Amino acid sequence: MATTPVSSAPVEAPKPAAKTNRIGLQVLDYRGGKTTLCAGCGHNAISERIIDAFYEMGVQPERLMKLSGIGCSSKSPAYFMSRSHSFNSVHGRMPSVATGALLANHTMKAIGVSGDGDTASIGMGQFVHMMRRNIPLIYVIEDNGVYGLTKGQFSATADIGSKLKTGVINDLPAIDICSLAIQLGATFVGRSFSGDKKQLLAMLKAAIAHNGTVVLDVISPCVTFNDHEGSTKSYKYMQEHEEAISEVGFVPYFQEIDVEYDPGTTIDVKMHDGSHLRLRKLHEDFNPTDRVGAVSALMTAHANEEVLTGIFYLDTTKPNFTEMLNLVDEPLSTLRDERVRPGKAVLDEVMQRLM
Repeated sequence: MATTPVSSAPVEAPKPAAKTNRIGLQVLDYRGGKTTLCAGCGHNAISERIIDAFYEMGVQPERLMKLSGIGCSSKSPAYFMSRSHSFNSVHGRMPSVATGALLANHTMKAIGVSGDGDTASIGMGQFVHMMRRNIPLIYVIEDNGVYGLTKGQFSATADIGSKLKTGVINDLPAIDICSLAIQLGATFVGRSFSGDKKQLLAMLKAAIAHNGTVVLDVISPCVTFNDHEGSTKSYKYMQEHEEAISEVGFVPYFQEIDVEYDPGTTIDVKMHDGSHLRLRKLHEDFNPTDRVGAVSALMTAHANEEVLTGIFYLDTTKPNFTEMLNLVDEPLSTLRDERVRPGKAVLDEVMQRLM
């Protein structure tokens, strides 16, 4: 009786299914091109956290617009979410481009990536008016205190007394972007450090859930021009002087809430999309809904040569700019001419009133 030979070839184990998020996409769907920034640049770590945040929150990449100005920071959108819409604008002019784009289509999510030079110097005028309008945009400032593209001169956020690699001492006071944003009307303001993965990720996820202007000032050391002894924005300085004002925890609305915390030590804030942001107080009297207290805490920390991180101010009740304008549900860019252009009878009536 003939026998069937037994094969000695190893049996391949089935490949595990690729991990996907709540809308069925892989993390690869949120990645961008290969970075051209310096090895070790803090900006690359920020891009990685942005990828993680949008993946974990399940945002459809095609429903996001990415905007930037000019500078090392403004190259970053090329390194995340290549399937999203993107516009690299003129130096310091990203806020006006973002405002126009969001008015044309307020159904989109938007993230703007800027730098301390792009925002706090040439773009300061536009930054000011974006804050007071409460445009629904996540505004990420990759803050290294120098102009990385033009050989490392001090930027407007460089601390007084800090030193360049050349030995030059900065004798001008720094602009505190977070204090300014709170005073001008931003409704979500915080600071993090590119090397603090856990905190930055939680803050970015909360930012995605917010429906107003989010300002995240992220200290992002420049390894080429500003990571030396004497710099107040180096990795070493941040590790020695960073003090978290709150421990940030974020529970998305689509995830079951199961978090243990001590009553009286945590503030629970319900975000616009139903998500819950939990801030565990590290400063006994700190209240992130108190504008005056937030600015005072920042000024006190600066006087003590500390770098506060965490969410400083949060207001989920103020309407954003597109809500105040009472726009129709459809994107304005999709409306036909007859819905946006007054007819002859209407124009004749307006002219008659002016006569």
